[in-house]
Amino acid sequence: MSKVSIRPLHDRVIIERIEERTTASGIVIPETAGDKPQRGTVIAIGPGKIENGSLRKLDVKVGDEVLFGKYSGTEVKVDGKDLLVMREEDIMGVVEA
Repeated sequence: MSKVSIRPLHDRVIIERIEERTTASGIVIPETAGDKPQRGTVIAIGPGKIENGSLRKLDVKVGDEVLFGKYSGTEVKVDGKDLLVMREEDIMGVVEA
């Protein structure tokens, strides 16, 4: 997990894509051989979203491995790392170990 110098606001999260993909038989698929992965690690979260006058904390936390849509979020480069900034509502689920 990376430490970056960006602090998301409201209900936004910063995600670092998990680049290494492996098939069921153990073959590693390089990054250039297909679509970008739709899985990543949450590396920063905002304080939450204001709903009905009160702050609702986010359901995800730093370190969670999450799934998101193919076109979700905005790609940014911070400290030389390619990251995604997206709203929590664009995250489809948390991968449980």
